[in-house]
Amino acid sequence: MDSVDDLLRRLEQLNEIGTSLSRERDITRLLESILLAAKAITNADGGTLYRMLDDHTALRFEILRTDSLRIAMGGTSGIAISFPNLPLLDENGQRNDSLVAAYAAIHHQTVNIADAYSEPNFDFSGTRHFDERTGYRSQSFLAVPMKNHEGDVIGVLQLINAQRPGSTEVVSFSSADQSLVESLASQAAIALTNRLLMTQLEELFESFINLINLAIDEKSHYTGGHCQRVPALTMMLAEAVNSTTEGPLASFKMDDRDRYELKIAGLLHDCGKVTTPVHVVDKATKLQTLYDRIGLIDTRFEVLKRDAEIGALRRQLELRVKVNPDSESAIWIGYRAEMDTLEADRAFLRSTNIGAETTRDDALQRVRQIAGSRVWRNVEGVETEFLTSDELENLTIRAGTLTQSERNTINHHIVATIKMLEKLPWPSHLRNVPEYAGGHHERMDGKGYPKGLTRDQMSVQARVMGIADIFEALTASDRPYKPGMKLSQAMGIMQRFKQNGHIDPDLFDVFVAEKVYLRYAEQFLDPWQIDPINLVAEKV
Repeated sequence: MDSVDDLLRRLEQLNEIGTSLSRERDITRLLESILLAAKAITNADGGTLYRMLDDHTALRFEILRTDSLRIAMGGTSGIAISFPNLPLLDENGQRNDSLVAAYAAIHHQTVNIADAYSEPNFDFSGTRHFDERTGYRSQSFLAVPMKNHEGDVIGVLQLINAQRPGSTEVVSFSSADQSLVESLASQAAIALTNRLLMTQLEELFESFINLINLAIDEKSHYTGGHCQRVPALTMMLAEAVNSTTEGPLASFKMDDRDRYELKIAGLLHDCGKVTTPVHVVDKATKLQTLYDRIGLIDTRFEVLKRDAEIGALRRQLELRVKVNPDSESAIWIGYRAEMDTLEADRAFLRSTNIGAETTRDDALQRVRQIAGSRVWRNVEGVETEFLTSDELENLTIRAGTLTQSERNTINHHIVATIKMLEKLPWPSHLRNVPEYAGGHHERMDGKGYPKGLTRDQMSVQARVMGIADIFEALTASDRPYKPGMKLSQAMGIMQRFKQNGHIDPDLFDVFVAEKVYLRYAEQFLDPWQIDPINLVAEKV
């Protein structure tokens, strides 16, 4: 008979367990905690937790523990349970009432057995066989169904061999034991159901996020990989900072909720690109819109070449009366020189059309000279400017392939991202997603966009994402306008960004010291991109 003090102690223990279960986010640890708690409050030597299959046809082993035999399977043990599922129906389609756990699940009823060997209503042949192999003596059993808020059985909690407190003597599970475990099973079922519902909602939410990224990917396959790689690199760097124990970032710590919040922000950091015109995102050359307009310029050069040839031939014909071979030869030589000049100018414009990190001033001036010195006869026979003002603007882009207007269009994606994310009713554990996702184009010196934030105005997470976004862009090999950089080149640029106030210097030191760049490269970059770097990480 349990004393009043013992019952009060165990009730208090049950309350503490209930509180602990409600906080646990990981389903595997939650299930393990349920079984260990049931063993603890009943002083049971062993126990098994079963989960109901989705189709409600069988029970699946999830966690198994037997202290005296030092058996620990399932859960966090790292040892898989190889036992077959317990079917709820036999071969004839009848209820499988011969197995204790199955009976408890089928009938929604607790089963309390004092001695398995003298119990005539259940089949314990498997138990006896286990005992013969191990030298164990399975005696008292307590099987309690776990029912959710709708009354459906979602699992069974089975305990074996209650022991008298302070000894290894096996006794029956008392009525108090049964009541406490039934109460625990009820709390556990609620906690498990809530966690499963939360997991399903999170999976649904992430599926919607992936749907947005898929829409961006379908618009432009050049950005789809970016939407997956930036979150991965963000988490790599954040974990490295979380592990830092010295230096200015030693106080930064993340728990599982913080990690999930940052993961979601990473996945959504470019969701505003769904509003960006695809011809701007995919602009591979300076003259590209829906197509590369360099072909139009090629055509104009062909017209000029045709006109030059016709002109040369006409002038030669004019000499036919006089029959002057020297003059005809001079005309033809002049024509060939003009052809060479046209071909050179065409090759130059084709080369200039390919975006570069920096276009030299003399190259830009030559584009303007060609535009100002040449005309062509259009389809209507009218002489007109060789390069339109729009073509001239694009061909004189100094860096990359985007005009300032197009850069503004691209940059607007972060404004759209922030607007989209701020419209969502974020729960408290995700309330920072808009700030994390919306800050990856800000700079430490306040010269970034869209808000011009400085380092002190930004969270560590937003600064982490800024580094991840830049490094991914530098090394990505799926961009239409450039090949992926080698590590040494990308890290050299990142080093300069650290020095000029573009990225967080402390975070970059961790990035280097913990070789985050190398782990990312080994996972995402082509082998030819991974070359030695000689940066020296500052002590963090």
